[in-house]
Amino acid sequence: MPRAPEAPTVQVRVDDQLFQAERALLVEHCGFFRGLFRSGMLETRAAEVRLGALSAAGFHTTLQVLRGERPALAADEELLQAVECAAFLQAPVLARFLEYSLTSDNCALLCDAAAVFGLHDVFHSAALFIRDGGRELAAELALPEARAYVAALRPSSYVAVSTHTPAPGFLEDASRTVCYLDEEEDAWRTLAALPLEASTLLAGVATLGNKLYIVGGVRGASKEVVELGFCYDPEGGTWREFPSPHQPRYDMALAGFNGRLYAIGGEFQRTPMSSVESYDPAAGCWSFVADLPQPAAGVPCAQARGRLFVCLWRPADTTAVVEYAVKADTWLPVAELRRSQSYGHCMVAHRDSLYVVRNGPKDDFLHCAIDCLNLATGQWTALPGQFVNSKGALFTAVVRGDTVYTVNRMFTLLYAIEGGTWRLLREKAGFPRPGSLQTFLLRLPPGTPGPGAPTTPEL
Repeated sequence: MPRAPEAPTVQVRVDDQLFQAERALLVEHCGFFRGLFRSGMLETRAAEVRLGALSAAGFHTTLQVLRGERPALAADEELLQAVECAAFLQAPVLARFLEYSLTSDNCALLCDAAAVFGLHDVFHSAALFIRDGGRELAAELALPEARAYVAALRPSSYVAVSTHTPAPGFLEDASRTVCYLDEEEDAWRTLAALPLEASTLLAGVATLGNKLYIVGGVRGASKEVVELGFCYDPEGGTWREFPSPHQPRYDMALAGFNGRLYAIGGEFQRTPMSSVESYDPAAGCWSFVADLPQPAAGVPCAQARGRLFVCLWRPADTTAVVEYAVKADTWLPVAELRRSQSYGHCMVAHRDSLYVVRNGPKDDFLHCAIDCLNLATGQWTALPGQFVNSKGALFTAVVRGDTVYTVNRMFTLLYAIEGGTWRLLREKAGFPRPGSLQTFLLRLPPGTPGPGAPTTPEL
């Protein structure tokens, strides 16, 4: 007799609670169900599948995440149940969701639980988060092996590169370097010299997989686009070249997201563009993805909870936040902010919030304002007070854990994100170079103090 077609839905009983689940969804995302349904075991032909080892609440969370929802997991028990389901059901999507949910409140719990249940990616991500957060977070770990693992990791360093154009081969320019902040010695040190052909003028700069990528800088008054991209690997201290996007572009946003680079918008021949390209480092090639809703150059972008967001400027004093949906390959509207004569110039993310740094009214860039978009509620909140933006410091903002790093020629300022505002935490040495800066985080190998960054005169 021919075999009866499989039903599109499956009944799953967990802890005396019955769930209806899409068979294709379970097979696609869960190694446990994939193996079960392909095995031909009697359980697969029964009226329902029983999972006696899991909790109903944990399985409910699993189904939510597999269906693309973003449940808020605040309680310890909810997090533990999710870790248990991710391990037992072999569900990488749920494991990644837990990685994106890491905060200073739950990182120790997730690190210990992931170690127990063998979720290495979650364990490693939690350990990195703890290493960047300092001794207070590490002290919360219960497992000695987790504490030892964290202690062996390297923390992220605050790294900066200023504006440089390609150097003639016969000229040595000691200022053409990537530098990092040595926080213990309170000094900026040289990490690496830029390749002679590289330009950081109007270039896209981003990190991905603890490597630095530079794409699309220009040379000369005609803004001729540099033909190649450059990738720096701090592990070996080496640069390599890689292809540029199909569409030559400069003044783009470059984002390392979801295992790929995204070159977003930009200009070519002084014309703003809406096209977006994605680079796969493994394949070594670029491909076009969905266009931005409008042509845009120099757009701020940020990542929160495993999601990529971009700010666009629109008429009538509007800053629009849009999100790139990878699976659907489309840009989705998120929220709009209207402030008189003021637009978002920088955006950073922390937990469920996006912080948009905008100029003051009437093109006042010395005193900036910051607005917070809560992604869970869709509500905007203005941070109290004004923030001094001396020589563009706030436009260099980078978040590490619960701390915001900003820098200019005078100071490196660290802010603690707490209580709905940014509280000045401490001051460090300023960056010893003039010009615009691009900043990011890298984990540097041990024993790389490097020489002090040479000071160049202000132009």
